[in-house]
Formats: sequence, C-alpha cells, structure tokens
Amino acid sequence: MTSFDSIILAGERDRHDALRDHTGVACKALLDIDGTSMIGRVIGALEASRSVDAIHLSGPTEACVTTDAGLSGMIADGRVDWTAPGPSPSTSAHQMLGRVPATRPVLITTADHPLLTAEIVDHFCRDSAASGCDVVIGLAPHDLVRATFPDLKKTVLRFADGQYCGCNLFAFLTEDGRQLADFWRQVERDRKKPLVVIRLLGLWALLRYRLGWLSLDAALARLSRKVGMRIGAVILPYAHASVDVDSVADYQVLQRHARTAHTSHDPAPSQTS
Repeated sequence: MTSFDSIILAGERDRHDALRDHTGVACKALLDIDGTSMIGRVIGALEASRSVDAIHLSGPTEACVTTDAGLSGMIADGRVDWTAPGPSPSTSAHQMLGRVPATRPVLITTADHPLLTAEIVDHFCRDSAASGCDVVIGLAPHDLVRATFPDLKKTVLRFADGQYCGCNLFAFLTEDGRQLADFWRQVERDRKKPLVVIRLLGLWALLRYRLGWLSLDAALARLSRKVGMRIGAVILPYAHASVDVDSVADYQVLQRHARTAHTSHDPAPSQTS
C-alpha cells in the first residue's frame, strides 16, 4: 500500500463567522460533534488509516490551539506537525506542500470533515495511487448524499453521466501535480459556483455543461490539458465522505446525525457497499 503524508487545512476564511458566533468556539475546527471536536475527529481518522504516515496541520491560529488541551497536547506529543495557516486555503495548501518532500504523495483534507473515517481515507488513497494521475479529487454521488442527508445543502456538479458532490479530499501524487495549487488559487473564490469553474475550461465546455452534455471524464480531460497534468477523480461510495460544516444549518444537521448514531450504538456513519 502506498503511504501518504497528510495535510489538514484548519484556517479560518473570515474574521466574522455566523457558525462561530452561534456556538461560541474560538475557531471552527474546535466545534464539538457528539463530544469530540471536528479537528479531533479528522486527526483520529488519519491516525487510524493504514495509508497515512504523517499528519501536518495548517491552522488554526496559535491562539486557538492554546484554548484546546486535546489539540495542543497532540501537537506537543509530536502526533501532529502544526504550522500557522496562510491567508486562504489554497495559499495554506501551497505552503504546506512545500514542507513535504517532493517524492512523497500527499493527501489534503479539511478540519470541517467530522464524519471522515479511516475506511474513507484508505479507499481514496488506494484508488488515487492506482490511478496513474498527478492529482486526484474525491467525489460522492449526489443521489447517495441526498438520500442519506436530505436536509444538508450541497453544491452539486451536474455532468452527463452523473451528479456529484465534492468530498474535500485531494491527492497530490507527483511533483508536477503540486503545481495545481497555483490553479486552485485562481478558482478558490468561486469554488461554490460550478459554472465559473467550468468556464475556465472554455466556452464549448461551458455550453456542454449547461446543456447536460459534458461528462465528468471529458471535464477532467479538458482540465488536465489546460493545466498540463493528469487530473482524475475517485468516486467514493460513502455519503458521509461529502459532509462538511459551512453553516449553522450544516452544524445542526450533523448534531442530529451524531445523536442518532450514538443512540443506535452504531459509531460508524452509514455507507454503501
């Protein structure tokens, strides 16, 4: 099995945040989900994974770290390598990739991924390593996500061969692939607007997407040609792989899900085979 270094992006996008105001936490990564912080859940999934050798953490700020004994203890014990975040997720990713030897494949995820599991990590890393690509993104079928989390609002990528939700999982497998972090910075501001991102692929691709003619493979092929590297996708059969926490509504959905799972004595989120 190919071993990966991992990077968790845990910086804050905005100075003022409704989710932090609602919950009273110093930073979003420390939000409690059924007794465990989101960042603690992500670190636990990576540590339990067979694919991950090292965990690098970009953010939260030092002031936030010192408010949480669990997180500061993991950093002090060397379980996690912490550094201050950059001004944006793409900048943080670019900086952190520079800290990892170019020969090492890297998994990037985010701190607001509270239902991440070691099984998801290993599935994504295994299929990414076998893809022959420079960069791989994780996606989950929208129908599966909607069936499992009907109240969760998700950005949907609509292609001719299926509809997908992003999973905040990215594999950078080669040195060439790390150049994609620069492209990421170009599209980061419009990450929730699929049409803006598709427009970067060209007018014909945009028209095909609007008409429902553009397949996922065709979009990835066009993107690969545009940035000069091989970009692929792993379709994950786990609804919870796509769950992140961007709003108070998301947080309330996750709290309900966690309470239901706890009551049913089933700690593992639902999945398909």
